[in-house]
Amino acid sequence: MYQPLADRIRPETLDEVVGQQHILGKDGLLRRVIESGKIPNMVFYGPSGTGKTTVANIIAKQSGRTLRRLNATTASLSDIREIMDEVGTLMAPNGVLLYLDEIQYFNKKQQQSLLEFIENGKITLVASTTENPYFTIFNAILSRSTVFEFKMLTAEDVLPAVDRGIAILSKEMGVKVACEDGVREHLAASCGGDVRKALNAVELLLSASRIQKGKLTVTLDDAKLVAQRSAMRYDRDGDDHFDIASALMKSLRGSDPDAALHYLARLLEAGDMITAIRRILCSASEDIGMAYPQAISIVKACVDSALQVGLPEARLHLAQAVILLATAPKSNSVVMAIDAAQADVRSGQTGDYPRHLQNVHADGAGFEREQGYLYPHDFPDHWVDQQYLPDAIRDHKYYEFGPNKSEQAAKAYWDKIKKK
Repeated sequence: MYQPLADRIRPETLDEVVGQQHILGKDGLLRRVIESGKIPNMVFYGPSGTGKTTVANIIAKQSGRTLRRLNATTASLSDIREIMDEVGTLMAPNGVLLYLDEIQYFNKKQQQSLLEFIENGKITLVASTTENPYFTIFNAILSRSTVFEFKMLTAEDVLPAVDRGIAILSKEMGVKVACEDGVREHLAASCGGDVRKALNAVELLLSASRIQKGKLTVTLDDAKLVAQRSAMRYDRDGDDHFDIASALMKSLRGSDPDAALHYLARLLEAGDMITAIRRILCSASEDIGMAYPQAISIVKACVDSALQVGLPEARLHLAQAVILLATAPKSNSVVMAIDAAQADVRSGQTGDYPRHLQNVHADGAGFEREQGYLYPHDFPDHWVDQQYLPDAIRDHKYYEFGPNKSEQAAKAYWDKIKKK
């Protein structure tokens, strides 16, 4: 029966696990927990291919417990009850370690039902998820579990696994494997931190390469073809979606055009142009605003052009918008002003409209009174001193001119007109 390379060379000890030194290193907390033999209920959170299942296997082996694995996408509570029936029998004399993969796919009722199985300690739950557990896992489960985050692996972390895979396949095939310069590094870097992807690529490459004179040569061109786009980590409904969108927005705000272009490229490679457009349009008012008011018009034109021409040409218009926003002067005076105004409204600080601002027909037929409204265009410089805010908050101030050139020019103009 065929067994993928990634499963055949799965680490059997903690020392063989690549990466995750923050929890599995010499003094890592998870290593110390595992070595103590007192295994609590745990939640492993992190991207796929980072070692969550491997570590669960090692825990079961070192603790002497029977490992049972379920995937929440297909499992039901009856499956868990069947596992519970094994406890105390010859099938599970030391208890069961239940590895529940993708626990976020259990609904709230199913997750609540897990409590009866883990309360008495006969079943130890190790749940894994690729999504933020504090958003997707029921609080009662979290309160009884310890959360460990598995971080995305670096190319340096993955490279030893690639070398190990090549060595094992070379031995199994009985040939010497010669990799062109850069092949190993490319496979390690292009897998997006997923060891399983890297090993699948190794297996495919070696099985497809030709053997000549007892030597199997792996070319860099083949490696690039096999690994194309595999470095892309993106889930339109998961954490990656929000993380990349946030990184794009914060890079624009931080005036880093290179980082902004990088995150734009990641969204475009994932085919998610709409998320990029929403962040770009938002930044034009949130982060640039009155420091460069024309930015919103230019960015809107870029966005409209992008939507009209579509990908791949749309990348040019969106890149132009990103570079403009990242290099433009910044001001958050728009955000601060509307936040302050909404805070008053939400707290009930409103009051009646001044009579002179009301609709001229407010009193109805036969009851019209003189409004006393002063029409600004009838006065010099198109301005006249009159009250606009309700009496209850007449002295409240929301907008403060920012220190940038554009807003200070506007301030100087109105200070002169209003003679303040």
